[in-house]
Amino acid sequence: MAEPTDDAARNRLRHVYWIGGGSGAGKSTVARRVADRHGLHLYATDDVMSDHAGRSTAQECPYLHEFMAMDMDERWVRRSPEVMLETFHWFRGEGFARIVDDLLRLPTEPGILVEGFRLLPYLVRPLLATPAHAVWLLPSPAFRRAAFADRGSLWTIAGRTSDPERALRNLLERDRLFTQRLRAETGILGLPAVEVDSATTEDKLTERVTRALELR
Repeated sequence: MAEPTDDAARNRLRHVYWIGGGSGAGKSTVARRVADRHGLHLYATDDVMSDHAGRSTAQECPYLHEFMAMDMDERWVRRSPEVMLETFHWFRGEGFARIVDDLLRLPTEPGILVEGFRLLPYLVRPLLATPAHAVWLLPSPAFRRAAFADRGSLWTIAGRTSDPERALRNLLERDRLFTQRLRAETGILGLPAVEVDSATTEDKLTERVTRALELR
C-alpha cells in the first residue's frame, strides 16, 4: 500500500493534537490532564518505543540499530554530548513514520492527543492543518534535572555505566542541546512553544498548553 502524501495525511489527522518537547518537561503529566479535561484519546509515544524498535530494520533505522549494538559505556560515557545528539535515532526522526501509521489507524472520534520527545517540529509541521494543533515544551536545565530527581530516574541510565557522574553530565548536556535545537526549530517554523522553568507549576503549564492548542 502506498504511503499517504503530506496533504492526505494532514487531512486525515485534522483531529490530532501534538505535544512535543525536551525530556523532563512535563509532557506526559500535562498531556494526561489535557486529554482527561477535553475527552481526547491519549497516545504516548514513549509507550510504543520498544514495539517500534523491535519491528524496525537496520536499513530503515540505521542509527537505532547502531545504538542497540553498543554497551552502556559506549552509549553514555565514551562519546561527547554533541555526538550523542547527532546520532540518537529518535532525535533523527527514525521511527516517526510508525507513529503516523498508528495515528492513522486510530478512530477519529473523540480526537487524539499525542505526546513525546519523538515529535520533531520539522516532521510534525507538514501534518498540521493549523499550527495551533501542536506545541513544544522547552524545559530549563534546572527544571529537567529536578524533574528527573523527583521521579527517581536521575541515575536510571547513568547508574548502569562504569562512570555514572560522567554519564549523567553527558546525558543532561545532550538533552540541553536537544531542547536548544527544538527552540530554534519551532522559531524558524513558526510553531508554538512554551518555556518551562522552576516557577512553572503543573496547573500553570496545563493552562499554557491548553491555550496554545486553542482548546476550550
